Amino acid sequence: MKPLLFLLLITNYCFSQTMIDPLKLSNCALELTKQVVVYDPSYFSIDYPNGDIPSGKGVCTDVIIRAYRKVGVDLQQFVHNDMKTNFNVYPKIWGLKHTDKNIDHRRVPNLMAFFKRKGIEKQITNNSKDYLPGDIVCWDLGGALTHIGIVVNKKSKDNKRNLIVHNIGNGQVLEDCLFDYKIIRL
Repeated sequence: MKPLLFLLLITNYCFSQTMIDPLKLSNCALELTKQVVVYDPSYFSIDYPNGDIPSGKGVCTDVIIRAYRKVGVDLQQFVHNDMKTNFNVYPKIWGLKHTDKNIDHRRVPNLMAFFKRKGIEKQITNNSKDYLPGDIVCWDLGGALTHIGIVVNKKSKDNKRNLIVHNIGNGQVLEDCLFDYKIIRL
């Protein structure tokens, strides 16, 4: 089998909604809230594949990257490989002319494009019951700022919404914030 064909098959296999246990992804995200992480959007040179920034640092995308890594999926490698072969379908917000394995997977618009390409996207609704554990949600914070988090299997105090694990500046936290911002991707 040709290496590119194998890569495409394994990428689709790994990101099929039925192949990643959403409850396991939810539990991995919850586990991340036990770690002390300082919000740090700095650029880091990291190993490849399976590279990570220092464990005590991170941003919202690092929550997603680390949760997926705990279920055996290296978003750094998958995003990098997909961007290498499909660079034209990824956002050009940063003026890049080529991929950068250190940062591409740590950008919300790139993760949005990647998940959409892999079919991990649902319709956006105002019904909290449509947001299930393991779902990835992206928000528009205004001023060209985007944010990303994971829906988990813990409920809000009123038991109406699943909570979110994310990092919007206070570390990897569990919060009731699903509808606090404009949802732009699920």
